[in-house]
Amino acid sequence: MNTILVVDDNEDSRELVKKILKKQGFEIIEAVDGEDALAKAIAYRPDLILMDISIPKIDGYEVTRRLKSRIDFKDTPIIAFTAHAMRGDQEKALEAGCDGYISKPINVREFPEQIKMYLKGK
Repeated sequence: MNTILVVDDNEDSRELVKKILKKQGFEIIEAVDGEDALAKAIAYRPDLILMDISIPKIDGYEVTRRLKSRIDFKDTPIIAFTAHAMRGDQEKALEAGCDGYISKPINVREFPEQIKMYLKGK
Protein backbone atom coordinates (compact mmCIF):
# COMPACT_ATOMS: atom_id res chain seq x y z
CA MET A 1 0.00 0.00 0.00
CA ASN A 2 1.34 3.43 -0.94
CA THR A 3 1.56 6.17 1.66
CA ILE A 4 0.87 9.77 0.69
CA LEU A 5 1.73 12.81 2.79
CA VAL A 6 -0.85 15.56 2.21
CA VAL A 7 0.54 18.96 3.19
CA ASP A 8 -2.18 21.61 3.32
CA ASP A 9 -3.24 24.14 5.94
CA ASN A 10 -6.84 24.02 4.69
CA GLU A 11 -8.74 21.28 6.49
CA ASP A 12 -11.52 21.04 3.87
CA SER A 13 -8.95 20.55 1.14
CA ARG A 14 -7.15 17.84 3.16
CA GLU A 15 -10.43 16.08 3.92
CA LEU A 16 -11.44 15.95 0.25
CA VAL A 17 -8.06 14.57 -0.82
CA LYS A 18 -8.07 12.07 2.04
CA LYS A 19 -11.55 10.83 1.14
CA ILE A 20 -10.69 10.36 -2.54
CA LEU A 21 -7.33 8.67 -1.97
CA LYS A 22 -8.42 6.40 0.89
CA LYS A 23 -11.12 5.03 -1.43
CA GLN A 24 -8.28 4.11 -3.81
CA GLY A 25 -6.49 2.22 -1.03
CA PHE A 26 -3.81 4.78 -0.17
CA GLU A 27 -2.65 5.41 3.36
CA ILE A 28 -2.78 9.14 4.18
CA ILE A 29 -0.61 11.19 6.52
CA GLU A 30 -1.51 14.85 7.04
CA ALA A 31 0.63 17.90 7.74
CA VAL A 32 -0.67 21.43 8.34
CA ASP A 33 2.47 23.57 7.93
CA GLY A 34 6.05 23.43 6.67
CA GLU A 35 7.65 22.30 9.94
CA ASP A 36 5.03 19.58 10.35
CA ALA A 37 5.62 18.51 6.73
CA LEU A 38 9.39 18.14 7.20
CA ALA A 39 8.99 16.20 10.44
CA LYS A 40 6.35 13.82 9.07
CA ALA A 41 8.13 13.28 5.75
CA ILE A 42 11.30 12.24 7.57
CA ALA A 43 9.44 10.14 10.16
CA TYR A 44 7.10 8.29 7.76
CA ARG A 45 9.00 8.23 4.43
CA PRO A 46 5.87 8.54 2.25
CA ASP A 47 5.81 7.22 -1.31
CA LEU A 48 4.52 10.58 -2.57
CA ILE A 49 4.07 14.07 -1.12
CA LEU A 50 1.28 16.46 -2.14
CA MET A 51 2.71 19.86 -1.25
CA ASP A 52 0.57 22.96 -0.89
CA ILE A 53 2.78 25.96 -1.64
CA SER A 54 1.10 28.55 0.63
CA ILE A 55 1.51 26.97 4.05
CA PRO A 56 2.47 28.55 7.39
CA LYS A 57 5.96 28.55 8.97
CA ILE A 58 7.97 27.29 5.97
CA ASP A 59 6.44 27.59 2.49
CA GLY A 60 6.04 24.60 0.20
CA TYR A 61 8.89 25.67 -2.09
CA GLU A 62 11.37 25.69 0.79
CA VAL A 63 10.09 22.40 2.26
CA THR A 64 10.50 20.82 -1.19
CA ARG A 65 14.04 22.22 -1.57
CA ARG A 66 15.04 20.88 1.86
CA LEU A 67 13.60 17.42 1.22
CA LYS A 68 15.02 17.14 -2.31
CA SER A 69 18.49 18.09 -1.01
CA ARG A 70 18.44 14.89 1.07
CA ILE A 71 19.66 11.73 -0.61
CA ASP A 72 16.77 9.73 0.87
CA PHE A 73 14.16 11.97 -0.80
CA LYS A 74 15.77 12.37 -4.20
CA ASP A 75 13.40 9.80 -5.74
CA THR A 76 10.29 10.66 -3.72
CA PRO A 77 7.77 12.42 -5.99
CA ILE A 78 6.76 15.78 -4.55
CA ILE A 79 3.76 17.26 -6.33
CA ALA A 80 2.95 20.95 -5.98
CA PHE A 81 -0.69 21.08 -4.97
CA THR A 82 -1.88 24.63 -5.09
CA ALA A 83 -4.50 27.17 -5.96
CA HIS A 84 -1.69 29.37 -7.32
CA ALA A 85 -2.32 28.99 -11.00
CA MET A 86 -0.61 32.17 -12.12
CA ARG A 87 1.79 32.14 -15.03
CA GLY A 88 5.21 31.15 -13.77
CA ASP A 89 3.94 29.33 -10.66
CA GLN A 90 4.32 25.91 -12.21
CA GLU A 91 7.88 26.72 -13.35
CA LYS A 92 8.71 28.04 -9.87
CA ALA A 93 7.43 24.81 -8.30
CA LEU A 94 9.44 22.66 -10.70
CA GLU A 95 12.56 24.76 -10.08
CA ALA A 96 12.14 24.18 -6.33
CA GLY A 97 12.29 20.45 -7.04
CA CYS A 98 8.64 19.47 -7.42
CA ASP A 99 8.11 16.56 -9.78
CA GLY A 100 4.69 17.70 -10.91
CA TYR A 101 1.90 20.19 -10.45
CA ILE A 102 -1.79 19.75 -9.67
CA SER A 103 -3.89 22.87 -9.37
CA LYS A 104 -6.83 23.31 -7.03
CA PRO A 105 -9.70 22.87 -7.13
CA ILE A 106 -8.94 19.30 -8.14
CA ASN A 107 -10.85 17.34 -10.74
CA VAL A 108 -12.29 14.63 -8.48
CA ARG A 109 -12.55 12.09 -11.33
CA GLU A 110 -9.04 12.61 -12.71
CA PHE A 111 -7.23 13.10 -9.40
CA PRO A 112 -6.65 9.40 -8.46
CA GLU A 113 -5.23 8.70 -11.91
CA GLN A 114 -2.92 11.72 -11.68
CA ILE A 115 -1.58 10.40 -8.37
CA LYS A 116 -1.10 6.87 -9.75
CA MET A 117 0.75 8.29 -12.74
CA TYR A 118 3.21 10.14 -10.49
CA LEU A 119 3.74 7.00 -8.39
CA LYS A 120 4.47 4.92 -11.53
CA GLY A 121 7.18 7.32 -12.56
CA LYS A 122 8.87 6.94 -9.17
